[in-house]
Amino acid sequence: MSMNSESLSQEPSAIQQRRQANMFLVRLQWLMILLLIAALLWLYISQQRFEHNVNERLQSNEQVVSRLNEMDDRIFAMSQQTLPAPRTAASSQAQNQLDLLRIQIQAADRLLADNNESAAIELLRGLHWQLSQSSNEIAPALTVVIKQSLAKDIERLQARSSQPSPWQLQNIAIQNIQEFLHSYEREHPANASDLTQNLDNNMSLTRRQLMIHEVIMTLNLATQASNMREKEQLVGYLRQARKQLQTLVPQTSTPQTTSTNNKTSPTANSTTANKDKVQTKSSPNDITEVIDWLDRLIANAPKSTPLLTKQILDKPKR
Repeated sequence: MSMNSESLSQEPSAIQQRRQANMFLVRLQWLMILLLIAALLWLYISQQRFEHNVNERLQSNEQVVSRLNEMDDRIFAMSQQTLPAPRTAASSQAQNQLDLLRIQIQAADRLLADNNESAAIELLRGLHWQLSQSSNEIAPALTVVIKQSLAKDIERLQARSSQPSPWQLQNIAIQNIQEFLHSYEREHPANASDLTQNLDNNMSLTRRQLMIHEVIMTLNLATQASNMREKEQLVGYLRQARKQLQTLVPQTSTPQTTSTNNKTSPTANSTTANKDKVQTKSSPNDITEVIDWLDRLIANAPKSTPLLTKQILDKPKR
């Protein structure tokens, strides 16, 4: 009887130990769940802060651009209202007409920079007509040269006005890339199975999303540089976006991208116009193709061609 009483006294203690162990495991599980939720909240808050900082930088950049545009407009208005002080050696009526012609050519060049080709063509036609009047006192030989250069400029601008601007094609292609990146981010979200693996996987997914956001912001800056006709800034932002996207491409696909670019580059150099049309009417299919698009945009960055008449009038006298 004593043995049975001892075994009965030992059984409740074993049951209590099991209950305590189960309670400890449950509490440990809840603690891990709470830690995981806290880590996810921290990642979300850090992402929101990063986006807020990027938006503030973009707003400050837009304010600087608007101020520069206002200063440029004021300088242009002042150049239209005031004439330069006459020189001692250029006091004749002919020299005054040449100075006025230079200012008018600068105005036409400014209209071209503002993508107003029709107004620039009308201004050049008016200058060509002005040189044909009897009130023109510029030397006949120089008048003939200026009229020929004006005719060539008008012909070139008329041919270019019938085609889309290369700056506009760049902006459309950049917009297509941004739309693809937005859709790519929506089509590749962090699903539930990935979230239950470990914390490192969640951090890598967040880095990918942040990198896509950073590329989109960089392309916004490239669009602003294109609107301002700043080729160097445009190429710099495009190269920065390409470098950022390289981190999202597996190393095994990088040689294929390079070989594809090498194969298509001779064809792209010979048929630039057709290639640009394809870029504006289609969208890339993956990150590798986006990098290929960026390579093409960098290689075919628009170049500003000055007026032939402006080059002739700006030549120093010998």
